[in-house]
Amino acid sequence: MISISPVAVPGAPLARRNPVAKVAAALVFSFTLLATLDPVAPAVAIGVELAVLPLFGIRYGVLARRAAPLLLSAAGIVVTLVLFAAERTGRTLVEAGPVAVTSGVLLTALGLALRMLAVALPGVIVFATTDPTDLADALVQNARAPARFAIGALAAFRLVPLLGQEWQMISMARRARGVDAGRNPVARLRLFVSTAFALLVGAIRRGTRLAVAMDARGFDAATPRTVARRQRFGPADGLLVAGAAALAGAALAVSVALGTFRPLIG
Repeated sequence: MISISPVAVPGAPLARRNPVAKVAAALVFSFTLLATLDPVAPAVAIGVELAVLPLFGIRYGVLARRAAPLLLSAAGIVVTLVLFAAERTGRTLVEAGPVAVTSGVLLTALGLALRMLAVALPGVIVFATTDPTDLADALVQNARAPARFAIGALAAFRLVPLLGQEWQMISMARRARGVDAGRNPVARLRLFVSTAFALLVGAIRRGTRLAVAMDARGFDAATPRTVARRQRFGPADGLLVAGAAALAGAALAVSVALGTFRPLIG
């Protein structure tokens, strides 16, 4: 079942920081790494992210479970590029029939996979240490986001765990009616697409009902809303954002110093 509840130790130094500061730090750290295609900068960034993980109060095993889809995606990127890359530059490392793995293709594939992990991991860490209600409050109070947007985002976060439950219910209901793909991969794919479409239709209907219910309770009113919990953005939160920018710049500096920096444009 999907879970969005924070899993960090509440007293961890960086887990206590303002939610907006953590989101801003993750965005600054991630977008800086988009400037290069080489594998060195994102590899250094991943090392930094894993090194500061205890400061967020997250165990490495918990992060590995939450980031499992990212690891599968990274492996898929490497395999796809190695097998189907159009340009195969560099020295040939492995050649097996029509498949030829070259150093240039492998370097590009590793660079893209590591960059995807380095960009996505900060978001995983932030949402694993942040309560959705605190994030919505901070968006309204500190980022000056519209209350309608923040409350709508909070409602969407709260509904995410229901998607996993509904997927299981749809699958079990179809299995009870004798709808089973067996070992046929084509039938499995068709059943997966059909289940995903049913899940999408159910999510749209639930979202529509929720929107009507929220409007009926005055969430769409133009009058200012009061806040129950204050979210303060202090000097330590600013240092977190500045530190993220400095660490991302250091990762790029290491790439430039080693001569592996490959700009995204140019």
